Amino acid sequence: MIRVEKYEPKYKLAWDQFISQSKNGVFLFYRDYMEYHSDRFTDHSLLFFDDDQLVAVMPANIKENVLVSHGGLTFGGVISDSRMRMPTMLEIFDALIAYLKGLGVVQVIYKAIPHIYHTVPAEEDLYALFRHNAQLIRRDVSSTIDMREKMRFSKGRKWGVNQARKSGLVVKQSHDFKTFMAIEEHVLRTRHGVKPVHTAEEIALLASRFPDNIQLFAAYRREAMLGGVIMYESKNVAHAQYIAANDEGRECGALDLVMDFLTNERYAAKRYFDFGISIENEGRYLNMGLIENKEGFGARTTVYDFYKLDLSQ
Repeated sequence: MIRVEKYEPKYKLAWDQFISQSKNGVFLFYRDYMEYHSDRFTDHSLLFFDDDQLVAVMPANIKENVLVSHGGLTFGGVISDSRMRMPTMLEIFDALIAYLKGLGVVQVIYKAIPHIYHTVPAEEDLYALFRHNAQLIRRDVSSTIDMREKMRFSKGRKWGVNQARKSGLVVKQSHDFKTFMAIEEHVLRTRHGVKPVHTAEEIALLASRFPDNIQLFAAYRREAMLGGVIMYESKNVAHAQYIAANDEGRECGALDLVMDFLTNERYAAKRYFDFGISIENEGRYLNMGLIENKEGFGARTTVYDFYKLDLSQ
């Protein structure tokens, strides 16, 4: 019998240890990452026990009788280890649904973990969702390089790399998150009318907690930062969380130079390099210019799927 328990601080060690040994978990699911924005979300993360053995966990929050997995994360869902079998996952979903109905939850928004983050196949949850008539409600398009089958840069991206080198730009790791996030904020505000998910202070805090996972690489002309990329590194995937350049950087190919360094040197041994999504309006609008730029580096499409599970019936 599967038993469902709501996360409490007493479970922190067990939770983090399970994430570290899981087949589809990443550092974003460690409690020290999830709880940096605990003031914005009513956490209702769950642990699943088979007798006394922890067999799965699920980052989640509740808002207005809807459980989301998780509102503060790009993706979430049920995290399991290599012992997970399909019959067990079906039992987990049966127990989850019964537990949530008992709380008066009427709907689940399930943000599936993309396959590129799986160390071994981990899509038992997708079949369980299908069995319970969950609906695909959103599909975000990300751009990913399979580092085992890398394609060449386009002519435009190669030109940008050469232009940056001729301009004397150099790429180096930086801890100046304040300067970079000011560039990022300006780009998002002027081009898209939005703000970054993180403030400069938040990203610096998270980088201090996870220095091996969150790093900034930037292109400099002498001492001036012209653009850069904040990388989120997990076991399989090097993910570009933020990408931005100022006007001078765009003119001289700063980001092309950074991407050349990241994909051909810094993360050359990674399994995947992921540029992140190029969509707006919950997946309904594709930013053609943005995705063409990413595909110019040899990236191709990976989808991030969202499901709705109705519990009101």
